Amino acid sequence: MIELRNVQKKFGSRLAVDDLTLTVPRGEIFGLLGHNGAGKSTAIGMMLGQVWPTSGAVKVCGHDVASHRALALHKVGAIFETPAFYDYLSGWRNLEILSHYTAPTTALRIREVVDWVGLTGREQSKVKTYSHGMRARLALAQALLPGPELLILDEPGNGLDPEGIAEMRQTIGRLHRELGLTILLSSHQLTEVEQLCTRIAILQQGRKVFEGQVTEVRAARSKVALKTPDFAAAVAILHERQLINGSSDGRFLVLKDGSSTADVTRALVSAGVAVEGIWQHEQTLEDFYLSLVGGQKKQSNDHSASSSEHSMPNRVVQRPPQREP
Repeated sequence: MIELRNVQKKFGSRLAVDDLTLTVPRGEIFGLLGHNGAGKSTAIGMMLGQVWPTSGAVKVCGHDVASHRALALHKVGAIFETPAFYDYLSGWRNLEILSHYTAPTTALRIREVVDWVGLTGREQSKVKTYSHGMRARLALAQALLPGPELLILDEPGNGLDPEGIAEMRQTIGRLHRELGLTILLSSHQLTEVEQLCTRIAILQQGRKVFEGQVTEVRAARSKVALKTPDFAAAVAILHERQLINGSSDGRFLVLKDGSSTADVTRALVSAGVAVEGIWQHEQTLEDFYLSLVGGQKKQSNDHSASSSEHSMPNRVVQRPPQREP
């Protein structure tokens, strides 16, 4: 449904996306992750034909976005950046007006999407009376108007309270299950991504640093938690027996390939160290994301520090991003 091949985007001298290759197969909920400024919104803008790539190819629904934008986006619905509505009009009237940007939409179709997103009963209220959660649902209703096969959602839970986030997650999951939509989801809410997505990609400073199944992240089980009265002594013994590669936070061990929790327990008990508990630590998406992005940042900072030792600092003037025509 989405294919990016060696895509690069520059705004002036600033490289926003660097050699990005990405594939989103039909039927997936795909998560696009990264800190602010990592390149997520620029990548989504190129998918929607609102930002032109400097080089590379962007295809959506089998069509090149640059040369056949109308065909590529014919069956695409999107929430991109901050949705804007006419606050003095009703939610229903907003949907009527916004539908003309794509194609004429019947009242029956508007009624269907209002029901889908849970706005029934408030569709005739003025948008200025809507809560953040209701505005988010109205934005999702707008994205559903053209009867899309692909939904691209950029931070759909932004500004929502925990209840609103949970409702949005349930709605997205239901749209995927019952309508068979392919969904690209960009979000900072890693717990929501972990519960919804089947596959993810992580961007850092415009480059893709990971792409894979969410189950791969959870399956990283070399780290175990150890509860013992003397963790430091336990670590020293396990290093001596060559059973671990390291430790962290005064409670986690990183096992060597071929080592098991049973091996660790036997070694400690035979050395007279009490083992009060030992268990596999299942890595969360948040654990993985922070360790990966943190490592990338450290490498970048180390490189910058090394470079600055050999050159005079240059004054960098930041220019606002400009879209090419």
